[in-house]
Amino acid sequence: MKALWLMAWRRLRADRVGMAALAVVAGFMVLAVLSACGLVAADWEQEVAVNYAPPQFMAGPVAVTASTAAPVAVPPNEFDPLAAEIAALRPDAVAGQGRMRKPALLFGADKWGHDVIKKTIKGAQTSVAVGLASALLAVALGTLSGALSGFYGGWIDDCFNWFYSVFTAIPSILMILAVAAVLQQKGAATIVLILGLTGWTGPYRLMRAEYLKHKTRDYVLAAQAIGASNGRRMFVHIFPNVSHVALVQLAILAVGFIKAEVILSFLGFGVPVGDVSWGSMLNEAQQELLLGKWWQLAAASGAMALLVTALSLLTDAMRDALDPKVTRS
Repeated sequence: MKALWLMAWRRLRADRVGMAALAVVAGFMVLAVLSACGLVAADWEQEVAVNYAPPQFMAGPVAVTASTAAPVAVPPNEFDPLAAEIAALRPDAVAGQGRMRKPALLFGADKWGHDVIKKTIKGAQTSVAVGLASALLAVALGTLSGALSGFYGGWIDDCFNWFYSVFTAIPSILMILAVAAVLQQKGAATIVLILGLTGWTGPYRLMRAEYLKHKTRDYVLAAQAIGASNGRRMFVHIFPNVSHVALVQLAILAVGFIKAEVILSFLGFGVPVGDVSWGSMLNEAQQELLLGKWWQLAAASGAMALLVTALSLLTDAMRDALDPKVTRS
């Protein structure tokens, strides 16, 4: 088992594209962890710029100089009927009314004056965590159920096939909305449960087919002959030979779930108010785009496209490294 994974790692290191994709994915993971620890983008909610502050490369030399040398003072409102409520809900917003704000930032600001770059990094914490955690949950459920169904067959296979037929008979978006309506609570953990509990059908179908095929192979029958238990044959002998299928499904579902988080945020089932994700950023960017403010849309979609592409390339490289039938010249 150890020799198998060591050989796979050596094959992966020989793939330059795969290693580059691994570096990009690892970079996003590090940013997400640092953001969760409060070491990066912890002050993303501070209103450091004027509303819809443009990027510095669009602001011109005068505004660029002003953004670094002479910020604009934003005076507090003389009379605001909602001042007491705002002070109770967001003391930082009231305290920042008299703060000096910059007319331009490196990649612009949103309608509240938040730095788009810091907001994108903070959004990566939510989107990456939701995409990977929900994909792990879905692949774990699909792999376990597919292994049990394909290996044992009989009434166990019939039961899992019945659940699979029920889940696939309902359109995926309706199933997601149904689970979201049952949970009735916003948050990253809720999104993970929604996507994980509705996305296990694809891994189940593929893993069931793989276990049906491998359980009659000579190496599995030889393990049975020497007294290997069912669990050992399922997860020690068969699973390493089909793990590339699970990894491919993991990356595919992670990509799809990152996109699904955008849909859930748009429909109101995403992250709660006060949190940020790439989905909520794209939701805000719809109205901003009508005003010609494109930088928040570009930042969120660019970060998402980079991660999605890197995940896809890494998946292909890991599949080739783990598949013993793939030969290299």
